[in-house]
Amino acid sequence: MFSGSLTALITPFRDGEVDEKAFQEFVDWQIQEGSNGVIPVGTTGESPTLSHEEHKRVVELCIEVAKGKIPVIAGAGSNSTAEAIDLTRHAKEAGADAALVVTPYYNKPTQEGLYRHYEAIATAVDIPIVIYNIPGRSIVDMSVETMARLAKLDNIVGVKDATADLTRPLATRVTIGRDFCQLSGEDATIGAFLAQGGHGCISVTSNVAPRLCSDLHKAWQAKDMEKFAETRDRLMPLHSALFCESSPGPVKYAASLLGKSLPDTRLPMVPIAEASRARVDEAMRTVGLLN
Repeated sequence: MFSGSLTALITPFRDGEVDEKAFQEFVDWQIQEGSNGVIPVGTTGESPTLSHEEHKRVVELCIEVAKGKIPVIAGAGSNSTAEAIDLTRHAKEAGADAALVVTPYYNKPTQEGLYRHYEAIATAVDIPIVIYNIPGRSIVDMSVETMARLAKLDNIVGVKDATADLTRPLATRVTIGRDFCQLSGEDATIGAFLAQGGHGCISVTSNVAPRLCSDLHKAWQAKDMEKFAETRDRLMPLHSALFCESSPGPVKYAASLLGKSLPDTRLPMVPIAEASRARVDEAMRTVGLLN
């Protein structure tokens, strides 16, 4: 259903508010540069510090630009099932192609609790749902067995896998089947992830290198392994630099170097340190994004 390079969009701010103009221009640039899909209000979009009103507005702004051109997978997760249903319902009403729903964070549900959380959302809203499994942030890790149970529901269509466990995509493919959409949530793993049965990547790096990230997946799909390896290796310093501090601080700074956004984040996120800025500067030049 979804494949290639999909961008986990930043949310630009100006004077503490969502910069709607900059955001829509950014979405349009992603389309022009060849991204295969966009994800508003995920972790990279600072969903934890957006109000529900802002969250819904950002989804609407994204759909206004992208609808009919590339898929929009709207972030719609919460550690409250009722809130997740509300955000997922809004995503459908706004016209999103799918919803990205993170495993409930902080309250640490059991595997049965995870199953019932997603079952409730899938039952309440008829929209394709991509599970977002990111134990490093949510603490809980959905097992392949629980995911296989959920995959039997018609509108649970795939997973954003941010475990960095490269046995996981193959185990998931063997257990659930090749049609279950598997998207890496870790840019640096993409080569191995695709080789293990994955379909694409929900990327942080493609915020600032959308053309290169798109070219990487096109090379894979064309079985041009020489170009794939060359592009993969070229991007690696940038993948590393963009996680030198907690995301999205480094990628918002990188976007500011391209004139796409101010580097501003919301507390408790703070501007990245001078040493981190130097590291991002160097990586952007090494990859060829800055002179």
